Amino acid sequence: MEKIRILGDHALQLRGKVRISGSKNAVLPAIVASLLTEERLWLQNTPRVKDVFTTLTLMEELGADSELKEDILSIRSKKIISPEASYELVRSMRASILVLGPLLARYGKAIVALPGGCAIGSRPIDLHIAGMQRLGASITLEHGYITAEASRLRGADIQFEKKTVGGTENLLMAATLAQGETVLRNCAQEPEVVSMAELLVKMGARIDGVGDEVIRIRGVKELGGATHEIIPDRIEAGTFLVAGALTGGDITLEKVDPGHLTAIVEKLCVSGANIEKVDDSTLRVIGCPDIKPQDITTSPYPGFPTDMQAQFMVLMTQASGTSIITETIFDRRFSHVNELLRLGANIEVNGDKAVVKGKTPLSGAEVMATDLRASASLILAGLIARGETVINDVEHLDRGYEKIEDKLKRLGASIERLKK
Repeated sequence: MEKIRILGDHALQLRGKVRISGSKNAVLPAIVASLLTEERLWLQNTPRVKDVFTTLTLMEELGADSELKEDILSIRSKKIISPEASYELVRSMRASILVLGPLLARYGKAIVALPGGCAIGSRPIDLHIAGMQRLGASITLEHGYITAEASRLRGADIQFEKKTVGGTENLLMAATLAQGETVLRNCAQEPEVVSMAELLVKMGARIDGVGDEVIRIRGVKELGGATHEIIPDRIEAGTFLVAGALTGGDITLEKVDPGHLTAIVEKLCVSGANIEKVDDSTLRVIGCPDIKPQDITTSPYPGFPTDMQAQFMVLMTQASGTSIITETIFDRRFSHVNELLRLGANIEVNGDKAVVKGKTPLSGAEVMATDLRASASLILAGLIARGETVINDVEHLDRGYEKIEDKLKRLGASIERLKK
């Protein structure tokens, strides 16, 4: 099992340029969308992260063929050889549930393992299932699997009880091949959902209201191939923005979409960072030595993203005062707190709130990554902690960050990956 070792320095100032990779959370549903057509998709700006390769393994099991050259992924699901997504693959990545809608829409049947537990809390799929039933699917749950069947899905009016990114994506894909019109209400508006909808339109889907809370889909008999560029990863970009603010550095982020980062940028500016839009795809962050405390509450887009909560918490350990972070999306997303305490942070958790008291000097220690974003927060903390920090279980990190240690090293960090 690999580890990451960081020689921290509270006086470190990261400087230089970093290119942000394509979005993990945008490319995964785009890959799955290839199940809706016999023709080929070309996905540009595909990141080389573990979740992509896990998804491609699952797609191969279903009958797809794919090739990733540099950052261009070519994938085709000409013939679906199996409608079953096995537990062995689904358990390692919950996004695998997204194959449910496309398989059901094109093949008429889907057998998908229930995802099971999640390190950051429960992610119920009842909204996915209820939506498929509204589209006319017959669904049974037994032996840890969802079995869904329908000769052809039929359009329906579907109201999500709460905003769900995965549920919106799954029902959106399924509805493209359903008979008649489907109306999805209270849809998630994340950029990743918008990106997937734009891909479906390129494939021939008839969708109105892309990016809105209400989306209308008029089903078609078949979809075709397309070329689509994956949007920049706004969470990776946010992580590097925090890194610049945390270290009082000067980092230029290339290949970003500033419009996707508004909530993150606003919070960082309140904390004292200076963030400049260089052009339509470039941001520059200059950190401030006097970080100001503030409260944040995670919420669906366009609010402050839950995927940035852990990184922002590290920033607040160095603020001159007390901050309160409220997590409203996932019920177990403070697992990184105990590891930050090992580094010397002063944080108290009470239910969905974490009280962070700064300014607290951090010191290096051996810690364990518990999930993807927790891994990133520990790297940020290790950068400014005195001495050596060793982060275990970094396979979590590799799920969503492409060579983050190499990018940080080019900015001046003393960081390396230890291979056993």
